[in-house]
Amino acid sequence: MNRRAYMRYELLRTLRNRRYFLLTFAFPVLLYFVIAGPNKKEHNLGGSGLSAPLYYMVGLAAFGTMSAMLSAGGRIAAERSAGWNRQLRLTPLTPREYFRAKIVTAYAVAGVCLILLYVSGTILGVRLSAHEWFSMTGLILAGLVPFGAMAILFGHLLSSDSIGPAMGGAIAVLALLGGTWFPIGNHDALYHVARVLPSYWLVQASHVALGGRGWSGAGWAVVAGWSVAFGFLAARAYRRDTARM
Repeated sequence: MNRRAYMRYELLRTLRNRRYFLLTFAFPVLLYFVIAGPNKKEHNLGGSGLSAPLYYMVGLAAFGTMSAMLSAGGRIAAERSAGWNRQLRLTPLTPREYFRAKIVTAYAVAGVCLILLYVSGTILGVRLSAHEWFSMTGLILAGLVPFGAMAILFGHLLSSDSIGPAMGGAIAVLALLGGTWFPIGNHDALYHVARVLPSYWLVQASHVALGGRGWSGAGWAVVAGWSVAFGFLAARAYRRDTARM
């Protein structure tokens, strides 16, 4: 199997999984209208300076895109359990092309999730300039890099039975501590914990709507640091898993 054939296979397999699409797309959008809808006239949620529709649009975009990226780990774990990845190693497909297909597919799903939440946001009155939309989207996509590496790591450390609960727990904790559900004040003890998590900076991407330039140097450092750390651990887990086969 070559690179193009495998990329096409991976995208088609994901598109045909209706249950996966329903949970990945419908759940964040439904939550958005349930949470932000009753508060659509709130223009300074928790002192953040952001309206409730904008804050929760980006908060749930962080939640939905994290889920989309980490779902790649579930597919890797399932293929390991079935022995499919051993078969792929007998083909011309390289490990880099294999992982690239997984991450590209995850990004494609995350992109659809973003678009749906952006449309939902405009329905509730979110109005941004084209520059703000593009800047915010760019930060969110950059902030997903460590989650792609985390997916590869989880996929090689956990079995197909255990990875679902592990990913669900990780997403829940990262979303909670990252400020998806409520603004984190600058003077809270939680603030110092949140600032070292990549999920926090996904939510902070919404601040470009205030005329800011996006992340500070600390934000870029956190995202880069987690990306390198998870990338190193994922490569090590892959080599160890391959050596056993």
